[in-house]
Amino acid sequence: MGRRIMEWAARSDYMGGIPRKMVITAVGGLAKAVVSLLNSTTVHNADTLLRLVRSRPNGVPLVTVSNHMSTMDDPFLWGFKGFPSTDANLARWVLAAEDICFKNSVFSYFFRLGKCIPITRGGGIYQEHMNEALERLSEGSWLHTFPEGKVYQEDAPIRRLKWGAASLIARAPVTPIVLPIVHTGFEQVMPEKFYRGKRPPFPLWNKRIKIIVGEPMELDLPEMRRMATSLSRNTSHSTLGWPSTCPGGLDEAAQKHLYSAISEKIQNVMERLRMFAKSFSKSEDQNLCKHK
Repeated sequence: MGRRIMEWAARSDYMGGIPRKMVITAVGGLAKAVVSLLNSTTVHNADTLLRLVRSRPNGVPLVTVSNHMSTMDDPFLWGFKGFPSTDANLARWVLAAEDICFKNSVFSYFFRLGKCIPITRGGGIYQEHMNEALERLSEGSWLHTFPEGKVYQEDAPIRRLKWGAASLIARAPVTPIVLPIVHTGFEQVMPEKFYRGKRPPFPLWNKRIKIIVGEPMELDLPEMRRMATSLSRNTSHSTLGWPSTCPGGLDEAAQKHLYSAISEKIQNVMERLRMFAKSFSKSEDQNLCKHK
């Protein structure tokens, strides 16, 4: 088993949970200030997200997936009015880039307290911290992921998704509820190239943020596994040394078909949400012009 970065600081019982509560309360308060006070935020279908965060069936994990418009999408995404962003018990776990959030011991400690799981980009879907993410799902926790794998600030279709989120969905002991989310506006609150090609030192204000929450996705995983197994018999794959996965004990070729199929379904739904967000924005702009 590989080394897990400061896993002890991520435990809920570490120092009675007080450091975690302090960090999440502070960060959640900042998100509230930026998203609910300093900027204009519209959320579509917020009730679905709130219901699944607060009262989904006991033991059933939640996986939320979203596009990635800025380095501050998380925690800002959870700062909208009515969301329990300062509640440490309800807060999400999130996959976070090791090279950004865990580049020194101070950062590592802070982000671990904030329920972040370090992921090495390019490290593959079977790296050690993915096992940690699976453990959180097996406990029925909420995990947020950015399956595009990096920040994209231009207005463009959803990119081909990395397979990490799909592999977690497929390998979780209890099949998670999968909820897609698409947002716009955070690229203006925290632009990548604000001054001399750098981000601003603090979030900008007076921007328009839109968060579109989709509906829980229906993934027939038994049927998708069967299809992946069938397709894998007719194709050849280079091997990466992946282990057989449970449930199903799929070989590597079948896993690739399965993760690709899950990712493609999620990507298609996210793209539909993105297009809805664009039409939603246009209708809002038209209504604004009528009232001027």
